[in-house]
Amino acid sequence: MTNPVVQIPTIDLQAFRSGDRSQRQTLVEQVYQACHEIGFLYIKNSGISSHLIQQLFVHSQQFFNLPSDLKAQMAWLDESHNSGYVGIERERLDPKQPGDLKEALNLNLKSITQNPDFGTEFRSCVLNFWEVCVQVTNKVLQTFALALHIPEDFFIANHNEQAHTLRLLHYPPLQQPPKQGQVRAGEHSDYGSITLLFQDDMGGLEVQTKDREWIAAPAIPDTIIVNTGDLMQRWTNHVFCSTKHRVAIPTNEKMKRSRYSIAFFCHPNDDTEVACLPGCCTDRVAIYPSISAKDYLISRLQATY
Repeated sequence: MTNPVVQIPTIDLQAFRSGDRSQRQTLVEQVYQACHEIGFLYIKNSGISSHLIQQLFVHSQQFFNLPSDLKAQMAWLDESHNSGYVGIERERLDPKQPGDLKEALNLNLKSITQNPDFGTEFRSCVLNFWEVCVQVTNKVLQTFALALHIPEDFFIANHNEQAHTLRLLHYPPLQQPPKQGQVRAGEHSDYGSITLLFQDDMGGLEVQTKDREWIAAPAIPDTIIVNTGDLMQRWTNHVFCSTKHRVAIPTNEKMKRSRYSIAFFCHPNDDTEVACLPGCCTDRVAIYPSISAKDYLISRLQATY
């Protein structure tokens, strides 16, 4: 008997905003199922305008087109700040493999507002994008709380300091064969609570199923990918899973073209103690000890860079 084909579900967030009680409950159940079974979902009707998304992609492309020495002046320095430019191969998401074939710009609220190297248009666009991403993540976190039968504002209250990271990503065209085992982004799970991912149509994102098979997660027009991260997995004692994913190198002409994506990493407040939620360890012991959100993030960044 063959295994059924695993698919990443698409969920309409409009039903949560304006649907009746029955429609909201159906959506909550769909979110629970997706996060429990595969840890990934597409959402449509997020409330983020396609114009704003495309505007930030344009700014991202302009940044990565800057000369290398200018980008290097904004280099990522250490895990305590986790902001700045990350050069090609500096990050190794899979520690067993060579560095990733990508470059990135990590942004937090402090770096967005205080970095003098950012122009007014760039800063305005990023802040607008940040604001709508927070609105979407809060809606998703609200559905999580309802799905887990905990107070509706539990997760929102633990993310209200906006210790998030906005990451612009560029995967350059391949000019030469990659090293053995090298890909555009190595196999990894995300570190925080949830991630919003915006990607172009180049493809390459792959998600690992529970059967350890890799399935494609292509860009679907007018949708955003949402996935659960490590701290949400710890909070829920694996009721919600933090799924491994990667960005593979295309085998066709697309390998000679740039790929761009934007990730909004939603992270709990630094001093939040992440421990198994009471309802998630009633029939089994807690898998993980309690840890502060900040300590966990630093430990993962130290292993990655």
